[in-house]
Amino acid sequence: MKILHISDTHGLHHRIKDMPEADVIVHSGDISNNGTESEVLDFLNWYIKLPYAHKIFVTGNHDLCLWDAEGIEDLPSNIYFLQDLGIEIDGIKFYGIAYNHPETLIPFGTDIVVTHEPPVMILDESVGIHWGNAPLRNRIMEVKPRYHLFGHSHGGYGTVKQDNIVYSNAALLDDMNRLVRKPRLLLV
Repeated sequence: MKILHISDTHGLHHRIKDMPEADVIVHSGDISNNGTESEVLDFLNWYIKLPYAHKIFVTGNHDLCLWDAEGIEDLPSNIYFLQDLGIEIDGIKFYGIAYNHPETLIPFGTDIVVTHEPPVMILDESVGIHWGNAPLRNRIMEVKPRYHLFGHSHGGYGTVKQDNIVYSNAALLDDMNRLVRKPRLLLV
């Protein structure tokens, strides 16, 4: 399975270039800049038109109007808003945590965890500060998914493998909030 991972587009999604083919696209939050409904609707209209069979997204700290949403009406059946929910696609179990919700919700047996925040000390440094979440790191180490996809820390962009877990920070904006990075293609 090919997964295209993006995060932290902050309303600049229309400017993303070079989006390779994949089976699943995952957005790890901060789809908007100010968290307004109009920004979210603009993102959703763009996301719906993308040519991927499956589309997953979670909320980020900027996506205020979605923080307490339990779902989004009228989404096409191939778009999954994982607000403390899991799905299975072709035998791969995904679980998404809403921004600032308890990481203890991540169930054992999950293959791919999608969050906005990074685990502390793993691809979480930006402007000299570690933005990661310590309890999230502890839960990831307990659950041991194959992949943990996130963003939030713009300076932490990259991929690293530790203890048989692939960590991917796909923040497309840099520390100066410029859209300079490319989406990450992962092979699962």
